[in-house]
Amino acid sequence: MSALVGYAVDGAVARLTLDSPDNRNALSTALVEQLHHRFTDAVADPGVRVVVLGHTGGTFCAGADLAEAAGRDPSELAVDRAREMTRLLRRILELPVPVVGAVDGHVRAGGLGLVGACDIVVAGPQSTFALTEARIGVAPSIISLTLLPKMTARAAGRYFVTGEKFGAAEAADIGLVTVAADDVDATVAALATAIGKASPQGLAASKSLTTAPILETFDRHAETLTTHSAELFVSEEAREGMLAFLEKRPPRWMQ
Repeated sequence: MSALVGYAVDGAVARLTLDSPDNRNALSTALVEQLHHRFTDAVADPGVRVVVLGHTGGTFCAGADLAEAAGRDPSELAVDRAREMTRLLRRILELPVPVVGAVDGHVRAGGLGLVGACDIVVAGPQSTFALTEARIGVAPSIISLTLLPKMTARAAGRYFVTGEKFGAAEAADIGLVTVAADDVDATVAALATAIGKASPQGLAASKSLTTAPILETFDRHAETLTTHSAELFVSEEAREGMLAFLEKRPPRWMQ
């Protein structure tokens, strides 16, 4: 299997790099599993104090890999995909070291769930964000678990339903990202240096104070949202929406 997630350790920093530019770093089953393995590698290294999650290419993450749906039973695929996403987001939240998102590219749909799960996110000038699920007949069900605790209620009420594209400055204003920076690498390096001064115990305990309320809500609603996501995915509207997306044409409800 080809490497879809790069991994390198530099001092106290473990760098995980989404490296599947051909499909815009979409969350295929293989990429998600490799992310889990790399998180395990980072936690197992006693010298690592922070994980930096970055990307190659002009897209940080385009969300689910819709092309993977071909040839599989839709109901089975829908449940598997929902559970994969739930497991991945929870893994980031419960990781005992902080995860810093380093974004300087496009982020769509499920990619925003990753951003919401990160403890700190630095977004550069090439960053754009959009929650496009409603446009293909589904909803940001699972990723709402990490987005709603971070975004302002007004912003969520707008962007969940409009699918509008917005940039790094707006993302910082609404709480989706921590910092809108001209130089992502320099800003991330400064943050990593600061985090690297903390003890393992201090980091884990301090991070848990911020993630415990999110995890409590996460565990209360994850199963219901998994079911909801799967039901939407196999609906007639969603099938039409995804087919229209793959065929690069307007869906029937826009004609």
